[in-house]
Amino acid sequence: STGQSRIFESLWYMKKNAYADSTIQATGKRLRHLAKNCNLDNPEDVKGFVAQKNCSNAYKESLVEAYAIYCKANSILWNKPFYERYDKQPKIPTEEKVNLIIASSSRRLSLALSIIRDLGLRPIELTWLKVRDVDLDSGIVSVTSAKYCVGRTLKLKTQTLAMLKTYVSQKKLGLNDRLFPIKSSSLSESYRIVRNRVSDKLGD
Repeated sequence: STGQSRIFESLWYMKKNAYADSTIQATGKRLRHLAKNCNLDNPEDVKGFVAQKNCSNAYKESLVEAYAIYCKANSILWNKPFYERYDKQPKIPTEEKVNLIIASSSRRLSLALSIIRDLGLRPIELTWLKVRDVDLDSGIVSVTSAKYCVGRTLKLKTQTLAMLKTYVSQKKLGLNDRLFPIKSSSLSESYRIVRNRVSDKLGD
């Protein structure tokens, strides 16, 4: 259909302009959501749908940003609405509860979540890590930061490092191999599945 073709053009425009793959995927998801509920070639229709949608201003802002890319890629003029995002302190789980989730995960996911816990990584930052980024003797990790942040050097806990050494050996990974060659969205979804299962089991 024409709408799907234009969404593809928008995502191709992002690819050509060096947007991160995770950003392209998120934009595609939001544009498809808009396309199900309004006419993407009618800016006023889109603005009306977003305005009446029962959701946070932060999500409305993300829909508007996705549509702005659609308009730019397809030469559509519009007056972009402004939604003020109200930041609030996120609810941080205790390390004890994080460890319950890790203990209930598969061996591979348990290692991935342990590294994230130790280093405070975003999922996408974990998927970028290669064997050569980790000193397997000291546990020092050189992290390539996302969101235009400065790269940083951090240290794994002793137990996590031991798990990682075993993992690298069993997988026969070379220095230039990624530790977790998966999409960050897949990693996040795996985490949510285990988290929800533990939550249901403990009634917490």
